[in-house]
Amino acid sequence: MAGIVDARLKELGLTIPEAAAPAANYVPYTVSGNLVYVSGQVPFVNGQLAFQGKVGKDFTTEEGAECASICALNIIAQVKAACGGDLDRVVRCVKLGGFVNCVDGFGEQPQVINGASNLMVDVFAEKGRHARFAVGTNALPMNVAVEIDAIFEIE
Repeated sequence: MAGIVDARLKELGLTIPEAAAPAANYVPYTVSGNLVYVSGQVPFVNGQLAFQGKVGKDFTTEEGAECASICALNIIAQVKAACGGDLDRVVRCVKLGGFVNCVDGFGEQPQVINGASNLMVDVFAEKGRHARFAVGTNALPMNVAVEIDAIFEIE
């Protein structure tokens, strides 16, 4: 039945943004067989970067999780584009890779990336459960606080 995921998004009060164009020499996603590989997504909101700075200095863990959820919405936008606009083609979110721009000694990367993981489960239910990693780094492109990539299986 078409529109199940769109109905869930509406129920959650979420709007999927337009899929962002790449910022350099790469494509935003690649479809290979039944897998969609989504390039790292950063916290663009209405075409503007949000959350520039370090978690543990400029942002709390909770704010980092909010940033991760924005990245996750941008991932879903790319998946939607890869599926020709039909998110019901998603079989499952296979894996997320989360990078957190953080201060030395910060150890709450899993809690930050939970912002994206929780959103995937909220939107896709059991199909949103995934493997993942969450690592800290000293810098990310454009000084964003979080960058996340993803792999999805589609019909």
